[in-house]
Amino acid sequence: MAKKIISLDLDQTLLDHSTFSIPDSALYALEHLRREFIVVLGTGRDMDNHYSRQFKEIVKPDAIIHLNGTKITVGDEVIFEHFMDKELLRKILSYAQEHSYSVGVTIGDEDYYINPPVVEAMDIKRWGKCVRNFRDPWLLMDMDIHTLAYQGTEPGVLDFEAHFPELKLPMFAGKMGADVVEKKASKAEGLKRLCQYYGVDLKDTVAVGDSMNDYEILQTAGIGIAMGNSIEDLKPVADYITADIGDHGVYRACRHFGWIPEGPFEI
Repeated sequence: MAKKIISLDLDQTLLDHSTFSIPDSALYALEHLRREFIVVLGTGRDMDNHYSRQFKEIVKPDAIIHLNGTKITVGDEVIFEHFMDKELLRKILSYAQEHSYSVGVTIGDEDYYINPPVVEAMDIKRWGKCVRNFRDPWLLMDMDIHTLAYQGTEPGVLDFEAHFPELKLPMFAGKMGADVVEKKASKAEGLKRLCQYYGVDLKDTVAVGDSMNDYEILQTAGIGIAMGNSIEDLKPVADYITADIGDHGVYRACRHFGWIPEGPFEI
């Protein structure tokens, strides 16, 4: 029987930020899903960077939709990449600098951000510490950049979207930041590319997520699942809303649809 595709977001879908770990029930679900599904990580992160590689090694996905669909890998092979236009990048960095916003990106184990003190404060608020290695953000002009990240609150997101109509800034679930992505890019487009690569019909796909960068992929997949801890605006496009990440959300959804056997979890 041909396999289907299941795409799962990482942060607050698989990775619980309250413990900074992937729940055992989600790991159990992943192991059993592999029998019927091609397991994909669909994330706003670059899963090859310093802060993310450890979770790629834990999840062991068959393929990854990185950076909201602007980079796609199958195993170690990059099958698609899109880079931001240099003039657009310059305008974004200049606007952030002019208005004291914090925008940038992590590449490898180095962080290139306009206004790094904002990033430091956000990290301390989220994780209790900041361990970033900040570099001059204008060095990004000499690099190939897929997407950026905004660190801050919703008013800044709305201002950026009003000033740059070619961009979207889907907020993270905690509403303390957002991805900075060209409107033509999305996890949904990444899913379509993987369907073409594997020869899978879109109706035979599942997407699970919690943030607004999951909006298009939940709409596009054959079955869209929103976590109970999702941003409220995401839930109306989901076919099914599961429990919070801390209440075995991924496991409960997979059990609901009969994709995995019952495990040793008290629910």
